[in-house]
Amino acid sequence: MDTATLNYEPMVFNPRQGDEAPLTAIQQEVLELKQSRNAIILAHNYQVDAIQRVADYVGDSLGLAYRAEEAQADCIVFCGVHFMAETAKIVNPDKPVLLPDMDAGCSLSDSCPAEKLAAYKEANPEVYVVAYINCSAGVKALSDVICTSGNAMKIVERVPEDRPILFVPDQNLGQWVSKQTGRPMRLWPGSCYAHVLFTQQSIERLKLKFPEALVVAHPECVETVRDNADEVCSTEKMVGFCRESTAQQFIVVTETGMIHRLQREVPEKTFIAGPTDTCACNECRFMKMNTIEKLRDCLKDMTPQIEMPEELRRKAYLPIKRMLEWSK
Repeated sequence: MDTATLNYEPMVFNPRQGDEAPLTAIQQEVLELKQSRNAIILAHNYQVDAIQRVADYVGDSLGLAYRAEEAQADCIVFCGVHFMAETAKIVNPDKPVLLPDMDAGCSLSDSCPAEKLAAYKEANPEVYVVAYINCSAGVKALSDVICTSGNAMKIVERVPEDRPILFVPDQNLGQWVSKQTGRPMRLWPGSCYAHVLFTQQSIERLKLKFPEALVVAHPECVETVRDNADEVCSTEKMVGFCRESTAQQFIVVTETGMIHRLQREVPEKTFIAGPTDTCACNECRFMKMNTIEKLRDCLKDMTPQIEMPEELRRKAYLPIKRMLEWSK
């Protein structure tokens, strides 16, 4: 394959000029409903820009978990995927937690069914389960501690040295954490369908077109992509890295929604969407199931809401609480 040839036009976000466009009528309606409901809107970095602009907080899984736990509003509207809204309900059970689209799932979470993890634990009772937050409440309830991509190394370093670690469900993040910490781990065979589509070949082709650009990649990417990136980090840490770097161009190898936040917080720099072998960018179909219209409707109707049995919630809360305490 000729690495100098791109079969698509790169998606380039140049430095922003002037102020953002005025909010639309639907965005204004969302803000009015938010005020009348005394709601807080939490949005993941991968949400569409229209949602990010009306959110009270935009961040990664760790930051969102803290905000959900601390929320004093009458209800929490979580713009992300199902396991994230579940986490908000686990840490703040007295508040209604709304999810604009209840079908916004996660292929990574689905790769580790709770019943399979329970069977593994029964056969291997000695393992200490470190679960990436991208998992169901049922898996969290079976875990010893939760982690995010932003704190995974810190969490793993706190695990008792005499316990073998089972890392679920993302084998790519687990492999990276194991290499960074020097801690051997058993890896669950799961992955994020979106992040594994990035390839080193596609990034090399883009680097030929933008030789001065630094490559910043999420640790859910495969090893060849991580090993050839200039920085591997969580979405939250991408903001600080791009802001503090003297570089003016960055190839952002994660879900494309992240670039909306980067443009707002580091508006003077250029961001190029990380490509796959067939497309100039990479969007998570589940994250994009939430729309500004669905956000408005869920605030208007106060539905759909996250529900779970209290016993399950209590069990799932313990490893999340341990993570929040270990991360301070």
